[in-house]
Amino acid sequence: MDDWWKRGVIYQIYPLSFQDTNGDGKGDLQGIRQRLDYLAWLGVDAVWLSHIFPSPMMHSSRTRTAAISG
Repeated sequence: MDDWWKRGVIYQIYPLSFQDTNGDGKGDLQGIRQRLDYLAWLGVDAVWLSHIFPSPMMHSSRTRTAAISG
């Protein structure tokens, strides 16, 4: 089995801030697709996309404060 990911270059992208192609002010998947050739030229072997939906792990500051103060 080839463990390419151990020696490869992995580039993480947060889609909402990467490139906007439809003018709504938010990056989108089409913007990422348009830049894949450039990323390959840079030597990127794989792209890791951050979430593009509300995370179920997101907690309000009140919950976080309650958990810290115990």
